[in-house]
Amino acid sequence: MKSTKINDTFIALSYPNYRLWFIGQIVSLVGTWMQSTAQGYLVYDLTKSDAFLGYVSFANGLPVLLFTLYGGVIADRIPRRRMIVITQTTMMVLAFVLAVLTFTHWVQPWHIIVLAFLLGTANAFETPARQSFVSEMVEYKDMTNAIALNSTMFNIGTVVGPAVAGLVYAWLGAGWCFTINGISFIAVISALLLMKLSGVLARPATKSAFNELKEGLIYTVNEKTIRGLLLNLGVIGFFGFGLLTLIPAWAVDVLGGDVTTNGLLLSARGVGSLLGALMIAYVGSGGTRGKIWAVGYFFTPIFFTIFAFIHAIPASLALMVCIGWSVMAMINTTNALIQSHVPDELRGRVMGVYSLVFMGGSPVGSLVAGMTADKIGEPNTVWLFSGMVMFFCLITFIFRPKLRSLN
Repeated sequence: MKSTKINDTFIALSYPNYRLWFIGQIVSLVGTWMQSTAQGYLVYDLTKSDAFLGYVSFANGLPVLLFTLYGGVIADRIPRRRMIVITQTTMMVLAFVLAVLTFTHWVQPWHIIVLAFLLGTANAFETPARQSFVSEMVEYKDMTNAIALNSTMFNIGTVVGPAVAGLVYAWLGAGWCFTINGISFIAVISALLLMKLSGVLARPATKSAFNELKEGLIYTVNEKTIRGLLLNLGVIGFFGFGLLTLIPAWAVDVLGGDVTTNGLLLSARGVGSLLGALMIAYVGSGGTRGKIWAVGYFFTPIFFTIFAFIHAIPASLALMVCIGWSVMAMINTTNALIQSHVPDELRGRVMGVYSLVFMGGSPVGSLVAGMTADKIGEPNTVWLFSGMVMFFCLITFIFRPKLRSLN
């Protein structure tokens, strides 16, 4: 039977360890997106500055640039579950600190920047371990499905979290959004501790961290397919996710809305991303992944450009669904295609490079987008960034056509 039959869409959930992971992560990710949404609106409410939205996003992403490659080395050296538990616990503590500052009315923009940097540091070490941890929970043949379901649970969080955050923020204030996020980490930490992993041993360090990092970088650069996928992922990270930083300002200044509008826009993007992830889970590891990658890449700038022209809330929500779908189609297939080409002994380091390219491009793009929007306005910034994505997309299609036919 082909892997695209409906019964195989959720095949990774047949593994007990992955079920624990899936449930724990959904709970935690709802809380994470509640905090992210509330934090963005709180920053804009305190500063009324597009540029400051970019500063916070940059502070959150700067550690990715600094530490993610080393985090990939560590993910290949120590048990990945242990690393994820440590980093998730750190994130929980930071959420409670932000909640206390908010409840006591002591919170200042610089507090949020510092906490964003510390959270980004935890993410820089957690992400390579989390990305490569999939191979320890499911068999290799079901890894593509598990990666797609990882995106599914991530996007359930993006659907539910921002919408709930908008309601909770309007009703009880930002502090409760941060508190709920802190509590939600208990679910994923408990799930990790309950897992029964067999035969997963830490790899002994036979080389220095620098030499192991160099080995992973050389492999990534020399693999033409992986290099091409990562370069285009960086384009989406910089220009695509950079634009999403402007959503709180867009909700207020362009659409004339409020914190609830901001939550709905982010949730609409989450709906589209969820649909994209489910589609890839349904397709499985068939021969269409390269085509899905190409379609998602091509339509992302088109949807963003249309979004810049639309200033009505219902139509904007529909466009955010489309943007979420196209971006996820591109990102998810990139992840699956790279992991299918990587040997296990290099997986953590290569996924460290993946995380650096994707998550590292976003904060720099957010900083540039925020500063640009302060100068030329949000709609002009969206048009400019969308044009850049389309330029790189067409260049890739012309000079690297084989990427569209990857399986």
